[in-house]
Amino acid sequence: MNGLTVHERPAESASWRIALPHTTAAVPVARALVRTALAEVEHTACSDTAELLTAELVANAVEHTAGRGPIELVVELLPTGCQVEVHDADPAPPGHLTRPVIEVPDPWQEDGRGLLLIRALSSSCGHRPTPSGKAVWFRLPAVPAQRRRSA
Repeated sequence: MNGLTVHERPAESASWRIALPHTTAAVPVARALVRTALAEVEHTACSDTAELLTAELVANAVEHTAGRGPIELVVELLPTGCQVEVHDADPAPPGHLTRPVIEVPDPWQEDGRGLLLIRALSSSCGHRPTPSGKAVWFRLPAVPAQRRRSA
């Protein structure tokens, strides 16, 4: 092709994978990657919600998993929505992510709401074992074009 390059939106999927440090510095990096990934392919999932839930997953991995090894962020964009996974080396399940919450978080505490937010704002969420620990994930649906324009 001479001069003009046409970039087509991927029909199937696009994905990003990055190793992050096991420190709180990983949280803004993870948010930026999700924001960039969604914008780069003009994806229709809600970027603000994806960033918030990604920050919660990464912060939980940093705060609640043993070890100093890196954590891994995986972002997959599909025509139907997006899935974000955070992999860490701790095989223990992430608290009450997939079980009903019996206790309401204390309004005076700074933490205790992350998994509740993930459950409430995602279309689905969960965790699965991996050869090196576990992956905790959430999915967000694509937002119809007419809803995006009115927002």
